[in-house]
Amino acid sequence: MILTKTASLKRVGFVSTRFKGIDGVSLETEKWAVVLERMGLDCYYFCGQSDRPADHTFLVDEAYFLNSEVAALQAKCFGTTVRDEWITGEVHRLRQLLKKSLYGFIAQFDIELMIVENALAIPMNIPLGLAITEVLAETGMPAIGHHHDFSWERQRFTMSGVDDFLDMAFPPRVHSMNHVVINTEARKQLGHRRGLSSVIIPNVFDFASAPKGVDDFNQTLRTDLGMAEGDILILQPTRIIARKGIEHAIELASRLTDRRVKLLVSHQERDEGAAYYRRIVDYARLLKVDLVTGDSLLGTERGQIDGHKVYNLWDCYANCDFVTYPSSYEGFGNAFLEAVFCRKPILVNRYSIFESDIEPIGFQTVLIDSYVTDETLLQVRRYLDEPEFTSAAVEKNFKLGRRFFSYELLEQRLRSVIANFGAVG
Repeated sequence: MILTKTASLKRVGFVSTRFKGIDGVSLETEKWAVVLERMGLDCYYFCGQSDRPADHTFLVDEAYFLNSEVAALQAKCFGTTVRDEWITGEVHRLRQLLKKSLYGFIAQFDIELMIVENALAIPMNIPLGLAITEVLAETGMPAIGHHHDFSWERQRFTMSGVDDFLDMAFPPRVHSMNHVVINTEARKQLGHRRGLSSVIIPNVFDFASAPKGVDDFNQTLRTDLGMAEGDILILQPTRIIARKGIEHAIELASRLTDRRVKLLVSHQERDEGAAYYRRIVDYARLLKVDLVTGDSLLGTERGQIDGHKVYNLWDCYANCDFVTYPSSYEGFGNAFLEAVFCRKPILVNRYSIFESDIEPIGFQTVLIDSYVTDETLLQVRRYLDEPEFTSAAVEKNFKLGRRFFSYELLEQRLRSVIANFGAVG
């Protein structure tokens, strides 16, 4: 099956392990799909878990990185420098199954352009990466590799018994693929380690839309959290994983001793196990911080369950007084853009990508270098106590975000990348 049609690409197939929830890859995929559809393209999805329209989705359980067979296989691939014959056989068995499914996806929806979302960057599902690579090599299908983070950026992938597979597919050298990364350092490392050129398209937000504020539904969130008038709500808008640095947010809350503070972690996913979750719960208890995680009041969609309200991420932003984002590493920083969009003051740990790609733009934030200081507390208190100062700062940040990280920028960059394949719109 050799595909040569590139004159007018109209049917786009997104491929990844999952398109569901509010992880960074799923969120950015949704933004790309919105912009592509504005450009006149139709979007379809191949994955293991999905919350996208069912009639545009091709579900294959083995594509999901937490599928029991895939997870068991992945656990045997890292932390060692050799692999036994069973591992090799299992990788190829699943590769063949997924490859056949990918061909089915392409045929069912008449896919003309494939956009691979991180499945050829970080090896969370090695058979899927190999299957995608072979399909692209065999078809010559135009493809974009949208790479959010790479194996060399994660310590758990440094010792591997599958280096040959990683060299083949993470990411691959496929002539029909254009590579897109989300920050400057990724572009440098991809060129250095793989000899591949790439285009930077940063994470974006729809700054032309209206930020969601307090409304009739979410005005009760603070009361439902047990908060009183004058209490401070600090929002940590991330998943519960170690590199998010939630300990720093807990310390900040503990040192604001002159007021009642509640720290709310909005995302309930624990993709890297329960050990870190237990650690931050214990740490909050030790420092006497009122921490909310995994609460039944929080979900991906707002609504009513068992007689009580369930609030979503935007309800959390609307009601919070301050945002913490003390990550030790991020590929870019979705939560940062969300806080800017919602006009909320924010604390940021100066992770490397923030320093190189975001900080030079001139956003006004509270910055820390790996730990909270007395100066940090003074700055945070100013944002909490001086409304005019805070209003001016968040308005400045919003205007910078609209200028540098908008959907309009995304459309411009996407048109440029796709123009290499054929006419669009």
